[in-house]
Amino acid sequence: MSDEHGMSVTDKVLALLGAFSHETPALTLTELSQRTGLSLPTVHRRAAELVEWGALERGRDRRYRVGLRLWEVASLAPRGHGIREVALPFLQNLYDATKQQHIHLSVRNHLDVVILERLSAPHAPQAVSRTGGRFGTFATGAGLVLLAHAPDDVREEYLGKPLPRYTEETVTDPGRLRAMLAAVRRDGYASSDRMMASDVHCVGAPIYGPDGSVVASVSICSRAGTQTLQALAPSVRATARRISQALR
Repeated sequence: MSDEHGMSVTDKVLALLGAFSHETPALTLTELSQRTGLSLPTVHRRAAELVEWGALERGRDRRYRVGLRLWEVASLAPRGHGIREVALPFLQNLYDATKQQHIHLSVRNHLDVVILERLSAPHAPQAVSRTGGRFGTFATGAGLVLLAHAPDDVREEYLGKPLPRYTEETVTDPGRLRAMLAAVRRDGYASSDRMMASDVHCVGAPIYGPDGSVVASVSICSRAGTQTLQALAPSVRATARRISQALR
């Protein structure tokens, strides 16, 4: 709950937009008030303005949803749209060549991994991610790559928190994880063997921008036991290298 006294109009608008999630894409005025801590009159006033601009839409069920205008603006984000447009043909080639079950293009947003694109086979294992989604873990191949190449202060902030355990294979010891991240930087790819889900393993590789910094990662996630991680690494690294060259 928030105390709306002292909040700017921008704070209130952002609180309303932040109330929506993949699990709750449609909310009533009352639900928006409960989620943001804003009064009903304030929610009604701000929501009406957002509907008029197109950031929200109101359906016949009187529930509010994120509007198409907001998606149009978000698609202009250079770290999302630009990288995705360049990378998509290479991701498709990787998918066609390997027939693996999930191909991901991901970026880091501070301590979150954001999925820009996902190509999935029809009978792929249940994915923990979706296009446009984010998750606050680096236990995947993509996440390990992004954390390994993050600024030192970001990496230490993540390692300084209690690390979640998803399976018996999840590495939660900061010292061991630091050694893994050093190996990622040395070897040019990351592997996650059943660290996020007991039936999934992943390989990720870094994508470099024009200035030489890591701007994204490409990864393959497939059912554990179908193919060795070492066998997948060359294809993933080659795809990452081609995308990096195309971004120059």
